[in-house]
Amino acid sequence: MKNLGFLRAVAAAPAVHIADCEANAAEITAMLEDMRQAEPDLIVFPEMCLTGYTCGDLFHNQTLLDGAVNALHSVAKATENIPVLVLAGLPLRVGGALYNCAAAISRGSLLGVVPKSYVPNYNEFYEKRWWAAAPSGMRTIDVPGFGSVPFGISQLFACGDALVGVEICEDLWTPAPPSAYAAMAGAHVIANLSASDDLIGKYAYLQSLVAQQSARCNCGYIYASAGYGESSTDLVFDAKTIIAENGAIKASNTRWQHGSQWVVYDIDLCAINRNRMHMGSFAACSEKNIGQAYSISEPLDVKEHADPMRFRHVDAHPFVPADDENRNIHCDEIMNIQVAGLCRRLEATHTRNLVIGISGGLDSTLALLVAVEAFDRLSLPRTGIIGVTMPGFGTTSRTHDNAVELMRQLGTDMREINIAAAVLRHFSDIGHDPGTHDVTYENSQARERTQILMDIANQCGGMVLGTGDLSELALGWATYNGDHMSMYGVNAGVPKTLVAHLVRYFAATSSDDATRRTLLDIADTPISPELLPPTADGKIAQVTEDFVGPYELHDFFLYYMLRYGFSPTRIFALASKAFDGAYDDGVILKWMRTFYRRFFAQQFKRSCLPDGPKVGSVCLSPRGDWRMPSDASAAMWLAECDSIQA
Repeated sequence: MKNLGFLRAVAAAPAVHIADCEANAAEITAMLEDMRQAEPDLIVFPEMCLTGYTCGDLFHNQTLLDGAVNALHSVAKATENIPVLVLAGLPLRVGGALYNCAAAISRGSLLGVVPKSYVPNYNEFYEKRWWAAAPSGMRTIDVPGFGSVPFGISQLFACGDALVGVEICEDLWTPAPPSAYAAMAGAHVIANLSASDDLIGKYAYLQSLVAQQSARCNCGYIYASAGYGESSTDLVFDAKTIIAENGAIKASNTRWQHGSQWVVYDIDLCAINRNRMHMGSFAACSEKNIGQAYSISEPLDVKEHADPMRFRHVDAHPFVPADDENRNIHCDEIMNIQVAGLCRRLEATHTRNLVIGISGGLDSTLALLVAVEAFDRLSLPRTGIIGVTMPGFGTTSRTHDNAVELMRQLGTDMREINIAAAVLRHFSDIGHDPGTHDVTYENSQARERTQILMDIANQCGGMVLGTGDLSELALGWATYNGDHMSMYGVNAGVPKTLVAHLVRYFAATSSDDATRRTLLDIADTPISPELLPPTADGKIAQVTEDFVGPYELHDFFLYYMLRYGFSPTRIFALASKAFDGAYDDGVILKWMRTFYRRFFAQQFKRSCLPDGPKVGSVCLSPRGDWRMPSDASAAMWLAECDSIQA
């Protein structure tokens, strides 16, 4: 797709000159000139922007109607040499009725006219006094100076790789908005030309409405509303410009400003297409509800952008909300999902004992915190949680002491079993040299620990709680039938970048200072399986990210591969923008290759994954979100990685 599948959209609110069509056209053409540096593909202006929305009975005056058409010619002329689709509002008389219309303009031509579907009669303007509601069906009308053009609501406008549907103000507020039908007919983007006054609480409601419509329609939604200059006789207009995508507000202006203003955003068409394809209900709904055929304009060949994501923020940590308030809400919800899932499993199995291996690392800490909360909710004694720390060849005093302290502070049962002697005996049994620090050396320790946990669970009639997280499952960073196995994997849906935030969240909400200090030190400890001997000064020698790469990169790759099905080329482009200044392109590409190689090769571990709760939009359960053959080839993905110029 052109421009990596992004469409650059603008929501614009020009200063209004009531009933002065020439001045309004001049305002709009000046804005078009100002926008050239942004290189937009689509620009949406407000309802009645060529006349002003508050003209009242002047709308039935021929001078104003002629002035509106003349103004449309001026705006069209300004687009002659710009590869952009412009939508502007004006009144047009068709037959014996007057319609509130959106005109679609490109390269000097009028592509079509979309009338307002639903004309309100409840606000201060009583629009039915002037406007007729859109007629059914499509027809052609003659617009002076433009010739015959399509007229009706059942039309879409091709803009680059996008199809654009149009609705006008009140249309959005109805039980069955025209945008829903346009989206089902193929529109990737909906433009709403509006003239919405402000009232207490109205803006927040409107933002929610726009976001929700973009979510239901799986689309980009561009809302442009009238602003400064409209009549203040009974109402005040605040110039709302909003761009939403797939349920989230992506760009909006600062309201109540004098003069013209606009916002711009690069809408992700690939994400929209993937969502619609992956969510079968969208296609099923389209099949049932589209009766009227939609006409589609001749395609507009948009400009090739040097930076297709210039006006798009790409979050380096898509699993983690950026601001503290939303992150805390997010963490609380995840914790409740994990706890509720564990509570149900304990009740269903009539289990009063849990066995957890506590390493002093992030994952086992989170599992322990969730277990404690679950036992508290079920009014079970915390001593039913049997925490087992199992120091081995690579255990450092920092992780060991944190594990012991955390169990003591939380009031769980605490056991310590050193695995060194048992593993050395095992080496002797299988004829392995303890001085050879290979995969056998490492995995023997992991499996010994799992055997201990399983056997203790048998002793106490309990179950082993798994601690492995989503990122480890993606990379296969677990010993098969070792830490890979449990009776319930409470962290299976939580990526590594989020685990640390969850532990810090528990620390922030803890009422005990000692527990808070322990949790924060655990969060600051380098991630390691601690299977190789420490350094001479007792520090962790085996840092996971030195071997497999930064988890923040792998979580980024995982999110965009699973959530949107993006190609390596597109994920690389997104990562280059998100991690600009943190990693150079060569480093990103290196670890991307590692990600694809390990992701494909390690599917066999995910195919027999224990039960565990899904907490977000990305999950690797073979019973739910991700079903993949264990012998699938990564060849095409790796070949594409090789073709990328870093």
